[in-house]
Amino acid sequence: MNHFQRPDGLPPVNGYSHVVSFSGTVVAVSGQVPMDEHGRAVGIDDPEEQTRQVFRNLEVALKAAGSDFARVVKLTVYLTDLDDLAVFRKVRDEYLDHSAPPASSLVQVKGLINPAFRVEIEALAVI
Repeated sequence: MNHFQRPDGLPPVNGYSHVVSFSGTVVAVSGQVPMDEHGRAVGIDDPEEQTRQVFRNLEVALKAAGSDFARVVKLTVYLTDLDDLAVFRKVRDEYLDHSAPPASSLVQVKGLINPAFRVEIEALAVI
């Protein structure tokens, strides 16, 4: 993998790379939501706990496919409230390498499949 956090001519970044090139087997992880292994919603009205559960779910999914956070090349993040952005960044930074962050997109959405969910994240990684 090659990370190009801020190629000349592109705006500043905050915890992501503008471009990541890679080769190898691609792993696509479906959008993970704040539910535990029993299907229970986690962290109702607590965006930090919801985000942590989503990253825990991503970690399990990546491991099942033979990958990990160090091999994530792209995250797509869906937040229902942009006031949760700082919390998302805090938790994300606990899981991802600051020196080689993945490419990333962040979208504010009106709602997710369960109205109590505040965050959903999907990932692309390599093996």
